[in-house]
Amino acid sequence: MLKTKALPTVPRWAALAAHAVPLVVLPSGLWRLALVAGLPVTRDAGAASLGLGQSVYVVSLTVVSELLAFLTLGLVRSWGEVFPRRLPFLGGRPVNPAAATGAALAGAAGLCALAGWFAYASYAGLGPGVPASPAQDALLLACYLPLLAWPPLLAAVALAYRRRRQYGAGRPVASSCV
Repeated sequence: MLKTKALPTVPRWAALAAHAVPLVVLPSGLWRLALVAGLPVTRDAGAASLGLGQSVYVVSLTVVSELLAFLTLGLVRSWGEVFPRRLPFLGGRPVNPAAATGAALAGAAGLCALAGWFAYASYAGLGPGVPASPAQDALLLACYLPLLAWPPLLAAVALAYRRRRQYGAGRPVASSCV
């Protein structure tokens, strides 16, 4: 049985979904890091075809994506309700549930929009086109298709967070506490 460090009031499905988000983002990040490392994920051999600026961008995109994915855990952990004390200015203060939910749902909507754009761009031939063999194409799909689970997982966890914070302990949270 999977043990999570979620709060006791968090539904098990929400904790599992929150922990799944960083895992569905990981394969695409590993593919990008393999590209920068020069592994044969494309016919252009990755790093040889990328300049320094592009390599920094690709690595930064990977790090930022994974950090954003890890923020989903805040919706099921204590640091999603009260900012950790080590944070300057915010430490120890309660997290505004409306702001956290709004940010998460905006992120899910943005991810849906990105997925739609990439689907359209690849269908219309507008993308950069990654020259690859059939095996490399299959690897690319295997690494990027899990990303389609990110928006619905994030939205579901955000709505569970909102419900839990709004109706915690069977009563609505007072607006002065929010």
